[in-house]
Amino acid sequence: MSHEVPDPDAERRHRHTAGAFDIRNVIGALLGLYGIVLVVLDLVSDDTGEQTGDLDANLWAGLGLLAAAAAFVLWARLRPIVVPEEPVSSPEQRRE
Repeated sequence: MSHEVPDPDAERRHRHTAGAFDIRNVIGALLGLYGIVLVVLDLVSDDTGEQTGDLDANLWAGLGLLAAAAAFVLWARLRPIVVPEEPVSSPEQRRE
């Protein structure tokens, strides 16, 4: 009679998560795309901040968007939304 130690990560590996359909991933992807566009625009434009008082507004806004995108994606990876195996059909079942 052997006693096997249960794997604490087994439950986590078998649960279903929202994955790509998690809204945080969608928001992170859009913010990242806009951030990349602004950083590239700053790198290729000849305008060095004449309208903003020598401040690279596109670069800083792009870097800020990239940081926010990374935060959203990291948040979604560290705290995934778990989708229940069986759908809940009545309010009484939701309370249980």
